[in-house]
Amino acid sequence: MRIGVVKESLGEARVAIVPSSMKKLKKAGFEVVIETGSGVLSNYRDEEYTTAGAKISTREQALSCPIIISIGLPDVSSLSKGQIVACVSDPFRHPQKVKQCLEGGITLLSMDMIPRRLSRAQSMDVNSSQDNLAGYKAVLLGAANVARGIPMMTTSAGTVRPAKVVIMGSGVAGLQAIATAKRIGAIVYASDVRRSAAEQIESVGGRFIEVEGMDDFEDESGYAKPLTPEFIQKVNDTVCKVAKDADIIVTTARIFGRPAPITVPASAIAEFKSGAVVVDMNADVGGNCEMTKPGEIFTTDNGVIIVGTSNLPGTLATTASMLYSNNLTTFITSLVNEGEVVLSEDDDVLVGAPEGSDFHIGGMGGVLICKDGEIHHKQSRLAGVVQ
Repeated sequence: MRIGVVKESLGEARVAIVPSSMKKLKKAGFEVVIETGSGVLSNYRDEEYTTAGAKISTREQALSCPIIISIGLPDVSSLSKGQIVACVSDPFRHPQKVKQCLEGGITLLSMDMIPRRLSRAQSMDVNSSQDNLAGYKAVLLGAANVARGIPMMTTSAGTVRPAKVVIMGSGVAGLQAIATAKRIGAIVYASDVRRSAAEQIESVGGRFIEVEGMDDFEDESGYAKPLTPEFIQKVNDTVCKVAKDADIIVTTARIFGRPAPITVPASAIAEFKSGAVVVDMNADVGGNCEMTKPGEIFTTDNGVIIVGTSNLPGTLATTASMLYSNNLTTFITSLVNEGEVVLSEDDDVLVGAPEGSDFHIGGMGGVLICKDGEIHHKQSRLAGVVQ
């Protein structure tokens, strides 16, 4: 069994497999072929891979392996019928790539579709591992761009009051952002449309911002449901009112397969104080802040700094690569049966939990998107967007 790992596209510093994963992969029977230089940007040298037992080779040789493990989906035209690709393909946002895999007979395993509520899948959950780092880095970016200290300081020259930080959303990224802001000494307020999030927010040191009329807007997969425009406006108004005097505001709202919802309209930015920093974690999918410029950091006319840095996990490439590699290694070795990779229709990580089970999510499948020229994902909406 051969696995190919290639250098990612321009702008992506992470690598899909790191040297420390080689021991487990070799034990499972895999030979790993790494394109030369694949790990350089994340500080993993070719020599480390060789020492760990990987083979350093050309891109063409890595891409010729039966199994490809990557961060993003490689150019499908460089792949051959029957190959398996495990990556983050974001299939609902990029259905044309799924269509290319269908037409090329490529088996696509999209790791962002992991059924996260399955206990067995949690160690394979790339969304959680990467979002956790993104939430941490978002707060550091806010702290780096705000022109004041964060913790309370009592000095001979006077007392510095702690900074006020508002975190909008408390999924995996939001909770880590709250915890990080609390650790560096800020007073932290946080919101979420899921009432169940209040206890989680408070458990990591945040103060929950409750919106009148709030229900538990959470779907069976653990993600926030799309909201009515009226309630979105109500949430925006309530949270932005709390954020008027905040020093750092971090936005985290992301709806799977859809553009990011606007949670900070331009009218709210106009009310924020000069010097406040808004870190938009979803600049790459439209942005939560109406004024965000993807990939840019700029200052508005009224002095608010808006950070639109994309791919936050990629800015922590060494750690992000290690966690992603752990996720993918656990996943791919779980598919080995008698010395071969077997994509079983009975594997709930691949195809979703059986109907009627506690983890079945209304037709939502697992990571197996397509195989042998057919859509295998249970979410019928995917077949609709591909056609």
